[in-house]
Amino acid sequence: MAKFRKIDTIDLIRSTGIVPVFYNADPELTKRAVKACYDGGILAFEFTNRGDGAQNVFKEVNPFVRRECPKMALGAGSVLDAPTAAMYLQMGADFIVSPCILEDVIPLCNRRGIPYLPGCGTVTEIIHSMEKGCDIVKVFPAGPIGGPAFVKDILAPVPWALVMSTGAVEPDEDNLSAWAKSGVAAVGMGSKLFSEDILKTGRWDKVTELCRKSLEWFGA
Repeated sequence: MAKFRKIDTIDLIRSTGIVPVFYNADPELTKRAVKACYDGGILAFEFTNRGDGAQNVFKEVNPFVRRECPKMALGAGSVLDAPTAAMYLQMGADFIVSPCILEDVIPLCNRRGIPYLPGCGTVTEIIHSMEKGCDIVKVFPAGPIGGPAFVKDILAPVPWALVMSTGAVEPDEDNLSAWAKSGVAAVGMGSKLFSEDILKTGRWDKVTELCRKSLEWFGA
Protein backbone atom coordinates (compact mmCIF):
# COMPACT_ATOMS: atom_id res chain seq x y z
CA MET A 1 0.00 0.00 0.00
CA ALA A 2 1.25 3.49 -0.87
CA LYS A 3 2.39 5.70 1.97
CA PHE A 4 0.74 8.84 0.61
CA ARG A 5 -2.70 9.62 -0.77
CA LYS A 6 -2.86 10.57 -4.44
CA ILE A 7 -3.37 14.27 -3.82
CA ASP A 8 -0.45 14.37 -1.37
CA THR A 9 1.92 12.64 -3.80
CA ILE A 10 0.97 15.09 -6.54
CA ASP A 11 1.62 17.95 -4.15
CA LEU A 12 5.07 16.55 -3.29
CA ILE A 13 5.99 16.30 -6.97
CA ARG A 14 4.76 19.83 -7.71
CA SER A 15 6.16 21.49 -4.60
CA THR A 16 9.64 20.05 -5.13
CA GLY A 17 9.61 20.26 -8.92
CA ILE A 18 12.55 17.91 -9.47
CA VAL A 19 12.16 14.13 -9.56
CA PRO A 20 15.42 12.15 -9.71
CA VAL A 21 15.24 9.13 -12.01
CA PHE A 22 17.57 6.29 -11.02
CA TYR A 23 18.24 2.56 -11.27
CA ASN A 24 21.03 0.39 -9.94
CA ALA A 25 21.08 -3.34 -9.23
CA ASP A 26 22.75 -2.76 -5.85
CA PRO A 27 20.13 -2.01 -3.16
CA GLU A 28 22.68 -0.42 -0.82
CA LEU A 29 23.96 1.92 -3.51
CA THR A 30 20.38 2.80 -4.41
CA LYS A 31 19.62 3.62 -0.78
CA ARG A 32 22.58 6.01 -0.70
CA ALA A 33 21.42 7.67 -3.91
CA VAL A 34 17.91 8.21 -2.55
CA LYS A 35 19.15 9.50 0.82
CA ALA A 36 21.58 11.90 -0.86
CA CYS A 37 18.70 13.40 -2.83
CA TYR A 38 16.47 13.57 0.23
CA ASP A 39 19.19 15.38 2.17
CA GLY A 40 19.32 17.86 -0.71
CA GLY A 41 15.62 18.66 -0.39
CA ILE A 42 14.09 16.22 -2.88
CA LEU A 43 10.68 14.81 -1.90
CA ALA A 44 9.80 12.58 -4.88
CA PHE A 45 12.06 9.91 -6.39
CA GLU A 46 11.48 7.63 -9.39
CA PHE A 47 13.09 4.20 -9.21
CA THR A 48 13.23 2.88 -12.76
CA ASN A 49 12.31 -0.71 -13.57
CA ARG A 50 15.17 -1.32 -15.99
CA GLY A 51 17.12 -4.36 -14.85
CA ASP A 52 16.45 -8.04 -14.22
CA GLY A 53 15.14 -8.41 -10.72
CA ALA A 54 14.60 -4.65 -10.34
CA GLN A 55 11.53 -5.36 -8.23
CA ASN A 56 13.73 -7.01 -5.61
CA VAL A 57 15.78 -3.84 -5.29
CA PHE A 58 12.62 -1.75 -4.88
CA LYS A 59 11.29 -4.17 -2.28
CA GLU A 60 14.40 -3.64 -0.17
CA VAL A 61 14.73 0.09 -0.77
CA ASN A 62 11.12 1.12 -0.06
CA PRO A 63 11.17 0.24 3.69
CA PHE A 64 14.44 2.17 3.98
CA VAL A 65 12.88 5.23 2.35
CA ARG A 66 9.86 5.10 4.65
CA ARG A 67 12.16 4.91 7.64
CA GLU A 68 15.00 7.27 6.68
CA CYS A 69 13.21 9.61 4.22
CA PRO A 70 9.73 9.88 5.77
CA LYS A 71 8.58 12.86 3.71
CA MET A 72 9.58 11.35 0.36
CA ALA A 73 7.28 9.68 -2.18
CA LEU A 74 8.96 6.74 -3.94
CA GLY A 75 7.59 5.78 -7.34
CA ALA A 76 8.34 3.18 -9.99
CA GLY A 77 9.20 4.22 -13.54
CA SER A 78 9.83 2.60 -16.93
CA VAL A 79 6.72 0.49 -16.30
CA LEU A 80 5.54 -1.10 -19.56
CA ASP A 81 2.59 -3.30 -18.61
CA ALA A 82 -0.21 -3.62 -16.08
CA PRO A 83 1.16 -6.72 -14.28
CA THR A 84 4.40 -4.85 -13.56
CA ALA A 85 2.48 -1.81 -12.36
CA ALA A 86 0.37 -4.02 -10.08
CA MET A 87 3.50 -5.60 -8.65
CA TYR A 88 4.99 -2.24 -7.72
CA LEU A 89 1.69 -1.02 -6.31
CA GLN A 90 1.56 -4.13 -4.14
CA MET A 91 5.05 -3.29 -2.85
CA GLY A 92 3.95 0.23 -1.90
CA ALA A 93 4.91 2.46 -4.83
CA ASP A 94 3.53 5.97 -4.38
CA PHE A 95 3.28 6.65 -8.13
CA ILE A 96 3.79 4.88 -11.46
CA VAL A 97 5.53 6.32 -14.54
CA SER A 98 5.66 4.99 -18.12
CA PRO A 99 7.43 6.15 -21.29
CA CYS A 100 4.11 5.75 -23.14
CA ILE A 101 0.37 5.62 -22.48
CA LEU A 102 -0.77 2.25 -21.14
CA GLU A 103 -4.56 2.14 -21.23
CA ASP A 104 -4.84 -0.79 -18.81
CA VAL A 105 -2.56 0.84 -16.22
CA ILE A 106 -4.73 3.96 -15.92
CA PRO A 107 -7.76 2.28 -14.25
CA LEU A 108 -5.42 0.09 -12.20
CA CYS A 109 -3.80 3.15 -10.63
CA ASN A 110 -7.06 5.09 -10.37
CA ARG A 111 -8.62 2.19 -8.50
CA ARG A 112 -5.84 2.36 -5.92
CA GLY A 113 -5.73 6.16 -5.72
CA ILE A 114 -2.19 6.28 -7.12
CA PRO A 115 -0.90 8.91 -9.60
CA TYR A 116 -0.06 7.49 -13.02
CA LEU A 117 2.23 9.60 -15.22
CA PRO A 118 2.06 8.30 -18.82
CA GLY A 119 4.61 9.35 -21.42
CA CYS A 120 3.11 11.75 -23.99
CA GLY A 121 4.51 13.45 -27.08
CA THR A 122 1.53 15.36 -28.48
CA VAL A 123 -1.30 17.58 -27.28
CA THR A 124 -3.72 14.83 -28.30
CA GLU A 125 -1.97 12.30 -26.04
CA ILE A 126 -1.87 14.77 -23.16
CA ILE A 127 -5.58 15.58 -23.42
CA HIS A 128 -6.45 11.89 -23.80
CA SER A 129 -4.50 11.03 -20.63
CA MET A 130 -6.13 13.85 -18.71
CA GLU A 131 -9.59 12.70 -19.83
CA LYS A 132 -8.77 9.26 -18.44
CA GLY A 133 -7.83 10.70 -15.05
CA CYS A 134 -4.06 11.25 -15.21
CA ASP A 135 -3.44 14.40 -13.18
CA ILE A 136 0.20 14.77 -14.28
CA VAL A 137 1.52 13.68 -17.67
CA LYS A 138 5.12 12.99 -18.61
CA VAL A 139 6.47 14.66 -21.75
CA PHE A 140 9.03 12.20 -23.09
CA PRO A 141 11.59 12.29 -24.55
CA ALA A 142 11.41 15.99 -23.80
CA GLY A 143 14.61 16.98 -25.61
CA PRO A 144 14.01 15.44 -29.05
CA ILE A 145 10.35 16.46 -28.97
CA GLY A 146 11.29 20.13 -28.74
CA GLY A 147 12.53 20.98 -25.27
CA PRO A 148 11.17 23.88 -23.18
CA ALA A 149 9.79 25.60 -26.29
CA PHE A 150 7.57 22.59 -26.99
CA VAL A 151 6.16 22.58 -23.48
CA LYS A 152 5.52 26.33 -23.62
CA ASP A 153 3.69 25.91 -26.92
CA ILE A 154 1.47 23.03 -25.79
CA LEU A 155 0.56 24.80 -22.54
CA ALA A 156 -0.74 27.78 -24.50
CA PRO A 157 -4.03 26.05 -25.42
CA VAL A 158 -4.14 23.88 -22.26
CA PRO A 159 -2.60 25.97 -19.45
CA TRP A 160 -4.26 23.81 -16.81
CA ALA A 161 -2.25 20.74 -17.81
CA LEU A 162 0.37 19.52 -15.33
CA VAL A 163 3.46 18.38 -17.21
CA MET A 164 6.62 16.65 -16.00
CA SER A 165 9.37 16.75 -18.62
CA THR A 166 11.97 13.98 -18.65
CA GLY A 167 14.95 13.85 -21.00
CA ALA A 168 17.43 16.66 -21.74
CA VAL A 169 17.16 17.90 -18.15
CA GLU A 170 20.45 18.77 -16.48
CA PRO A 171 21.55 20.10 -13.06
CA ASP A 172 22.52 23.38 -14.67
CA GLU A 173 21.19 26.88 -13.95
CA ASP A 174 20.41 27.80 -17.56
CA ASN A 175 18.82 24.43 -18.31
CA LEU A 176 16.58 24.31 -15.24
CA SER A 177 15.65 27.96 -15.54
CA ALA A 178 14.51 27.36 -19.12
CA TRP A 179 12.37 24.42 -18.07
CA ALA A 180 10.85 26.37 -15.19
CA LYS A 181 9.97 29.26 -17.51
CA SER A 182 8.32 26.83 -19.95
CA GLY A 183 5.60 26.17 -17.38
CA VAL A 184 6.35 22.57 -16.42
CA ALA A 185 5.05 21.37 -13.08
CA ALA A 186 8.18 19.26 -12.61
CA VAL A 187 11.15 17.71 -14.38
CA GLY A 188 12.66 14.25 -14.21
CA MET A 189 16.45 14.16 -14.06
CA GLY A 190 18.64 11.07 -14.30
CA SER A 191 22.14 10.42 -15.61
CA LYS A 192 23.29 14.04 -15.39
CA LEU A 193 22.61 14.00 -11.66
CA PHE A 194 24.17 10.60 -10.99
CA SER A 195 27.43 10.68 -12.92
CA GLU A 196 29.62 7.61 -13.36
CA ASP A 197 32.29 9.33 -11.30
CA ILE A 198 29.95 9.73 -8.35
CA LEU A 199 28.81 6.12 -8.58
CA LYS A 200 32.44 4.95 -8.56
CA THR A 201 33.77 7.26 -5.84
CA GLY A 202 30.71 7.29 -3.60
CA ARG A 203 30.77 11.09 -3.31
CA TRP A 204 27.08 11.32 -2.48
CA ASP A 205 27.66 14.71 -0.92
CA LYS A 206 28.04 16.00 -4.47
CA VAL A 207 24.57 14.69 -5.34
CA THR A 208 23.14 16.35 -2.24
CA GLU A 209 24.70 19.68 -3.19
CA LEU A 210 23.57 19.36 -6.81
CA CYS A 211 20.02 18.75 -5.62
CA ARG A 212 20.10 21.83 -3.40
CA LYS A 213 21.41 24.00 -6.22
CA SER A 214 19.00 22.49 -8.75
CA LEU A 215 16.01 23.29 -6.54
CA GLU A 216 17.20 26.89 -6.30
CA TRP A 217 17.69 27.13 -10.07
CA PHE A 218 14.32 25.58 -10.78
CA GLY A 219 12.68 27.93 -8.31
CA ALA A 220 10.98 25.39 -6.10
